[in-house]
Amino acid sequence: MEVEKVIVVRDKTRLEQLIERYNTKAQAKFYLERTGGDFAMYEAEHQQFYQALGEVTTALDPLLKHKVVERQYLPSYLFGETDAVLVLGQDGLVANAAKYVGALPLIGVNPNPAAYDGVLLPYHPAQVSGVVQAVMQQQHTLRRITMAQAVLHDGQRLLAFNDLFVGAATHVSARYSITYREQTERQSSSGVLVATGAGSTGWLSSVFNMAHNVLAPGRQNAAPFRLAWEDPKLAFVVREPFRSRVTQTELGFGTIDAHHTLKLVSHMPAGGVIFSDGIEADFLPFHAGSTVEIGLAPEKAHLVVPSKG
Repeated sequence: MEVEKVIVVRDKTRLEQLIERYNTKAQAKFYLERTGGDFAMYEAEHQQFYQALGEVTTALDPLLKHKVVERQYLPSYLFGETDAVLVLGQDGLVANAAKYVGALPLIGVNPNPAAYDGVLLPYHPAQVSGVVQAVMQQQHTLRRITMAQAVLHDGQRLLAFNDLFVGAATHVSARYSITYREQTERQSSSGVLVATGAGSTGWLSSVFNMAHNVLAPGRQNAAPFRLAWEDPKLAFVVREPFRSRVTQTELGFGTIDAHHTLKLVSHMPAGGVIFSDGIEADFLPFHAGSTVEIGLAPEKAHLVVPSKG
């Protein structure tokens, strides 16, 4: 594809979020320091981000037109067919952006390598010029990453880069019927988590860690369950299922592929939700009578990565 513009996706810094909450920087500082917080850390993080953003835009200036878009506008922003997308932020921002950019090349740039793990952020600001030129010349390497989708009975659809959660919006039991490989049962649990390969090292791994600590306390963790990012599979786990006279716990874990999906019917009069990638604001309502089918999404995220050679 021919690239004509780079869309730089960013999020507000924690300092900007504090100022937004407390109206002024002085009030934010007063609140934080009164509770024992280190305001200087927030300022340093803020300065580091804007230094990185300046490096990125300076690198892009002689190459292509570019525009900075904040995370909050992603759901409504219209990306063009000749756009490349550069995400400057934490790994979660890459996951969030991937749901909205389709097959556009996605470049993850780490603004603060000392603070962020950067699993999905293989580049630093100093490398932006080189990687963008490689994309322009179609000499870049892509990883086509499997994504998940949840489709409601009325056609509403939600994509996930890492994982989908189906359950209650508050800390109460979720009630639903679950069907997997022609077996159905009623359940009461803390919700159902469905992870992609990219998400199998995230929230899903914490569920396995909890199970290990219960079953084998004090012993070294076994090899973790993982899927490769490109695997055409998803994994689901039921969190804290409760057995009673009317609820069962046999369907607790499984994998989803091109031939098998996971279906759930809500028995929650209110408060049922489906959200993706840990962002509770990005959700579908899942109230009594709603049916959802979870499976592989036809879309894949196209993450630009360094060439192995």
